[in-house]
Amino acid sequence: MKAFLILEDGTVFEGTSIGSKREMISEIVFNTSMTGYLEVLTDPSYAGQAVVMTYPLIGNYGITPDMESKKAWPDGYIVRELSRMPSNFRCEGTIQDFLEKQDIPGIAGVDTRALTKILREKGTMNGMITTNEAFDLEEILPKLKAYEVGDVVSKVTCSEKYVLPGKGYKVALMDYGAKNNIAKSLNQRGCEVTVYPAHTKASEILASNPDGIMLSNGPGDPKTCEDIIAEVKKLYESDVPIFAICLGHQLMALANGGETHKLKYGHRGGNHPVKDLRTNRVYISSQNHGYVVDDQTLDKSVAVPAFVNVNDGTNEGLQYTGKNIFTVQFHPEACPGPQDSGYLFDRFIEMMGGAK
Repeated sequence: MKAFLILEDGTVFEGTSIGSKREMISEIVFNTSMTGYLEVLTDPSYAGQAVVMTYPLIGNYGITPDMESKKAWPDGYIVRELSRMPSNFRCEGTIQDFLEKQDIPGIAGVDTRALTKILREKGTMNGMITTNEAFDLEEILPKLKAYEVGDVVSKVTCSEKYVLPGKGYKVALMDYGAKNNIAKSLNQRGCEVTVYPAHTKASEILASNPDGIMLSNGPGDPKTCEDIIAEVKKLYESDVPIFAICLGHQLMALANGGETHKLKYGHRGGNHPVKDLRTNRVYISSQNHGYVVDDQTLDKSVAVPAFVNVNDGTNEGLQYTGKNIFTVQFHPEACPGPQDSGYLFDRFIEMMGGAK
């Protein structure tokens, strides 16, 4: 069946329908990872977005037990070529069947290189995937321009708290759309991890007397999370060590008077170089974000830059002055991507008192 990807600038790509046949409108973003497509599909940070995979062949090792959450989150999926015959000893099915079961519309046969160049030159745009060959462009374009991602954190967070047992430090993990490997990375270091829904009050978190607090990644514009930002400010004012990733990093900055802004086309992939300003070492990182913190809007008495993006100079991390708090924009838990910066979890353990 034919399918069409329509961008809000009027550009139309024709391809073949994959996954669900329903029509969808979403923000179109691209990911440059060469592997890890299942982790991308199950990353809650993609809620409200449709993902273009720049690597030309997707699905060659099928569906494996590597999901980062219980379901897939992107609104749509766009690929150059979809493998019909996956080959891997861990394979449990095809990506085509997975997309259908997850009700995610997709399109294959698209020139993803040309599409990515458009998104890089013009910036991230909204778009539609449809199988309707008689679509009316004049009717569709206003709908595309009107689309907004909205409150997706409430959509992706857990419904109630749960615990991953451990004999070490007690860590409260705020689930703003957390990938599984964040809790797993802490659990592997002996921590007892209690995962809390995004809108949990700071008073409840602090009443549990955690040794440390983790603020997770998540989707959407951080400025729309006003209620959460107010609670993060209360967590900041406590003396509990805090480590934050991605959206959590942005929320902590906003809670302390900083500003965020949207990047032209974001950072999404597994090969982004970041420099640790403490050691001057460069690490290759996994990233998935469309917004960044403007570190110039934070007074040095509040926070100082800790990491910087080597490609474009944007902020990739903050160390909070006089506080046991540090935050990073990238994903030290990886999945997919390199685990070069996994040492940051060890730094967090040290902040809580060192190895037990």
